[in-house]
Amino acid sequence: MSQAAVHSAVEPAETPLTPDSWGKLGMWIFLAGDAVGFGTLLAAYGMMRATSGDWPNPYAVLGINLTAAMTFLLICSSVTMVKALEWLGNGDRAKAKVYLFLTALGGAIFVSLQAYEWSHLIHRGLHINGNPWGAALFGTSFFIVTGFHGLHVTGGVIYLVAMIRYVSNRPQPAASYNAVEITGLYWHFVDLVWIMVFTFMYLL
Repeated sequence: MSQAAVHSAVEPAETPLTPDSWGKLGMWIFLAGDAVGFGTLLAAYGMMRATSGDWPNPYAVLGINLTAAMTFLLICSSVTMVKALEWLGNGDRAKAKVYLFLTALGGAIFVSLQAYEWSHLIHRGLHINGNPWGAALFGTSFFIVTGFHGLHVTGGVIYLVAMIRYVSNRPQPAASYNAVEITGLYWHFVDLVWIMVFTFMYLL
């Protein structure tokens, strides 16, 4: 046996990147960049709060009852996202689409409740450039951070609705499994970021 043959028999062949793996890599790169964006916003919020002499107590101003319910709703939507992927892996497109719809519904309700919270706070006097309870930057940071996350949830809902159509148009469940898995990466990220936002801006 030649030396080249022995060398090729010992070393495993490299597995080339497939379109599926490229999709996951692209999503991970996007999420890494997005994580930096959210991290910067939360770090700026912490700095403003630490250096302000009249920063209001978020718990007293914002309350947490509604927001805790919103947080629980997003956590449940992550569970339905997992179930959608599970049923698709089992070859049941119908149940997978049901759970994708429930995930999208949870996101839509979350955004609706956030809009209600915003309107309630604006009615009480909190604005992006004003705050009746102290530092004006409290209102600025609140609306920017929660609004940025709300845009992500809205985009996620649209993404999920498009994915339901995508799954419906694929004759074999396996053909859409990777796309749904990538969607799940995005949705779990959005949920995780909200837990951080809720902790930093409502509880601490």
